[in-house]
Amino acid sequence: MENKSINWAILGTGVVANEMAKAIKNSGKEIYSVGNRTYSKAVDFANKYGIKKIYQKIDDMFDDENVDVIYITTPHNTHIDFIRKALANGKHILCEKSIVLNSNELNESITLAEANNLKLAEAMTIYHMPLYKKLKDFVLSGKLGPLQMIQINFGSYKEYDMTNRFFNKELAGGALLDIGVYAISLARYFMSKKPNNILSQVKYAPSGVDEQAGILLMNENSEMATISLTLHGKQPKRANIIYEKGYIEIMEYPRANKAKIYYTEENKFEEINTGNTSDALYYEMEDMEKAINNIEDVMNLQYTKDVIDIMTEIRKNWNMYYNSEL
Repeated sequence: MENKSINWAILGTGVVANEMAKAIKNSGKEIYSVGNRTYSKAVDFANKYGIKKIYQKIDDMFDDENVDVIYITTPHNTHIDFIRKALANGKHILCEKSIVLNSNELNESITLAEANNLKLAEAMTIYHMPLYKKLKDFVLSGKLGPLQMIQINFGSYKEYDMTNRFFNKELAGGALLDIGVYAISLARYFMSKKPNNILSQVKYAPSGVDEQAGILLMNENSEMATISLTLHGKQPKRANIIYEKGYIEIMEYPRANKAKIYYTEENKFEEINTGNTSDALYYEMEDMEKAINNIEDVMNLQYTKDVIDIMTEIRKNWNMYYNSEL
């Protein structure tokens, strides 16, 4: 079956939009179009990457019959409205994490995508890096025995500026949706079932969003995960996936290309290297095109749904809601 040529439109012109533009260009493809709330920024972006189509208004992107898939890179709180319009107009969606704010928004999006026979996916690097696919096959072989526990850290130091997106409640800021989504996605990827027992603690930023959190997850198979998050203190992006007969250590896990596997009984380890960190968004794009062309669907929407459900429950327990949810 010959792959259909796919026209990509990029919505937003920030850091990740630039990374995806580079990934698409480096793959030898052209980006069909770009849109942004500020037209001048879209023009600058188009000039930078040789994009011929620029929209005066964002809604024109959804009406453009030549657009096949839209990559959404705008702030979290804007995603659901763009997803609704895009899916209603027959566009596939690859949306930056967190794909939406809560379970209700995602369930609505999934229903709309299915009704229109469209692909909807979150741009979660962990599901697409070659390393994780290789590790998943390895642990399913049973060489390390059953999963016991996962330990995950993610900490960034962000200056206290309550107007930027990290701490801004209007923009659905906070540690959980910005960095916690990576940690919970990694935990779900390796756990055999969705966690059904969730405990957490939270420290709030002055703006009212979550600045720091500790999360405990456990599923029906007694697999556990402990997650440590902070937006105001640097800590390593480290994951330890612990099995009965050994453990896997991954550093810089959101875009990791190597991992160490420790065998407890033999007191030895091996290192796995595969893929390139710099190609993280290319792998997302490649997998999305395979899904659209019905070659292979490895977008892991069910994992995305589980993660959104977990984050929704956590925030419900905190009684913390974003302005657009009130």
